[in-house]
Parts: sequence; C-alpha cells; structure tokens
Amino acid sequence: MRVRHLALGAGLAWAAYTWGAHLLTPACVWRGRRADRRIALTFDDGPDPAWTPRVLDLLAAGRVRGSFFLVGARAARAPELVRRMAAEGHEVASHGWSHRSLWLCGPRRTAEEVGRAHELLTALTGYEPRHFRPPWGMVNAALFAALRRHGERCVFWSIQPEGRRPEPAEAQARRVLARAHPGAIVDLHDAEGTPGAPARLLAALPAMLDGLRGAGYDLVTVAELLA
Repeated sequence: MRVRHLALGAGLAWAAYTWGAHLLTPACVWRGRRADRRIALTFDDGPDPAWTPRVLDLLAAGRVRGSFFLVGARAARAPELVRRMAAEGHEVASHGWSHRSLWLCGPRRTAEEVGRAHELLTALTGYEPRHFRPPWGMVNAALFAALRRHGERCVFWSIQPEGRRPEPAEAQARRVLARAHPGAIVDLHDAEGTPGAPARLLAALPAMLDGLRGAGYDLVTVAELLA
C-alpha cells in the first residue's frame, strides 16, 4: 500500500510539473496584433545542412524574412548557416539545446536546455535570442524561470500545417492559406522532427509565399510581428 501511495504521489507531482505548467501558456505568445495585416513564418528543428540552405534560397528569392527556432546542438554543427540567417535578416531564435521534450527534463536539465542554446546562438550571431519555442510544444514548471533568466519569451503558433503526422505539401499550403489571419504565427519545419518534413516544406513554400502575398499580407519575423 505504501509503495502504491508513493507511486501515486510521484505521478501527481509529475502531472503538476508537466501538464499543470500548460495552465501558464496563455501568457505565452500565440499570435500578433489583429490590427496589422502581417504574418510571421517560423521554422523549427534546424539548421539542417541539406535542407535549410534551400529554404533560405527560396526566402531570399522572395525577399522574405522569417524566424528560425534552432536546436542548439544542430546549430553548433552548422555555424555558417546560423551566421547566414542573421546576415540575411532572419531572426535566430531558440528551440532548446537537444530537442528533448521538456516533459522529460527536470529543473536542472531544463535550465541547461535553455541556457546552453542561448549562449551558443548569442556567440554565433552577436545578439541574444529573444524568443524560445518548446520542442513539441511541451512545457514544464521550470521553463518559465529559465526563460526569464535569459530574457526570452515563449512563442507558440496559431497555424501549424504539419505536426507529428505527415501532411502532403499541397494540403499544407491549402491549410495555411485557408487559416491565414492578421497576426498569425505559422509553424513550419526545415529539418526532420516528423520524417520527410523539410522536403514537404520546400514543395509547399512557394505556394504559401505567393498565396499570402496575394492576399495582401506582409511576411515578417516574430520580433517584427510583436514590435
């Protein structure tokens, strides 16, 4: 009986630390102002040495700036891509150090995930990242204090054309254009979290850019959206 009570207590503590922390997420950034006809395109999970340069080429051709939420360990292996993003006017933001779910991280590991990525991205770009997106959208109770220590804000999204389930490129483009609204934050993936995600993004992105601009939207970074 005592073991059962201990297990129950541990389960409740874990639930409060993880699920309970999501009660705080309404205070996070989910979108920009409705008054401005602007949309932020955001890119998670990179940089990927094969796919991210192709995404950057497409954005450069369309004169579009976006926000890249980078995994610190991947950025450390591709520093030239991070510097290219900053040089081309994109926002470099944090997606943690290892892309490990924060539901599986205690307070010390959470602080390391935030702090280590923050330090690396600052060193590579010359400026401190202002925004953080939790891997898989999962937070814990230790995250928010860690973000405050580094001056970062937690950013989610209002449109996600592909999550854990693969979606064809055409369906992704249709979904973004159908759900577009002033102040939207679109969550895209230029590296693999979901298998094959960057190839599908690359196929969908031209139609997204053309369609959103055709609908009269300015495409901006998250920092610009919230300015």
